[in-house]
Amino acid sequence: MTKSIPESWWNQLKLPVISAPMFLVSGTELVKNCCLNGVIGSFPAPNARPIEVLDQWMGQLNEALKEARALDPHRKIAPWAMNMVVHSSYSRLEEELSLIQKHQPQLVITSLGSPKRVVDIVHEYGGLVFSDVSDLKFAKKAAEAGVDGLILVASGAGGHAGQINSFAFVDMVRNFWDGIIVLAGSISTGKGILAAQAAGADLAYMGTRFIVATESMARDEYREMLVEATQEDIILTDAFSGIMCNMLVPSIKKAGLDPEKLVKKDEVNFDSMQRETNAKAWRDIWSAGHGVGAINKIESAGEIIESLAVEYNEALQNINQNAGKLSSLSVK
Repeated sequence: MTKSIPESWWNQLKLPVISAPMFLVSGTELVKNCCLNGVIGSFPAPNARPIEVLDQWMGQLNEALKEARALDPHRKIAPWAMNMVVHSSYSRLEEELSLIQKHQPQLVITSLGSPKRVVDIVHEYGGLVFSDVSDLKFAKKAAEAGVDGLILVASGAGGHAGQINSFAFVDMVRNFWDGIIVLAGSISTGKGILAAQAAGADLAYMGTRFIVATESMARDEYREMLVEATQEDIILTDAFSGIMCNMLVPSIKKAGLDPEKLVKKDEVNFDSMQRETNAKAWRDIWSAGHGVGAINKIESAGEIIESLAVEYNEALQNINQNAGKLSSLSVK
């Protein structure tokens, strides 16, 4: 059975975009303001510590968006999503599953493990589950587990990135998957959003573009570094989590490390994300994707989304204007 974005969601979206969940960056203010401006906002559960804070965040988001919808029923207000690690090393899994049952987010995003238990819980109350995947093996496993959407984390994505070209990744997954596809990796403009749709994706996943939002939890120095950075300032390394991720070279150097002498972390342990003292690699050494080159100023989430909408509509208009020329082309 084909799975698709619910019509009720489409009616509330200004752009086909999810503001990706970013460790130590995405909080309630960024999520709320993305949703209020018609983009699905999301945050990773480990950002809310201890577990009581996560309970508060989920309740606050439900209440804030409910109030906004009551004040203006015609306003496009997107749903919010929580991203949770389902890796075997993550000790807070059971508590987070209980909070999903309590607050019933419309969308839950899973990472780094089997989404099966999450699917069972979320489908019971009518929500959707999307799963992060970085290669075909994990994409097929997530599909078999019954998820509604696959988030294809392609090469060039910020954080834990895949190594497959984005267009090729969509094509390969479409050979066996007719459900929802979200494309991630170096998408920072409205043109990129449209290109993702043209390639066969339903939604674009944008992380780096929203780090500079004034509502994010990022430090001002982090935002400024992104504005100044280019793709040449990004390094793909497994030195910080044991899994390949794209990080900012200037932040690595600032921490007193030599980017050319990084050593792979011996153990993959996502439970350490809960303890602030063990999160130096994400507090002080920062992540970004190849799309940094399109970021040139610090703005609010609303201003970012408005700029993306203008770019998206201009790109769509250009395609439509050239439709006649394109239709005359043929392969001989």
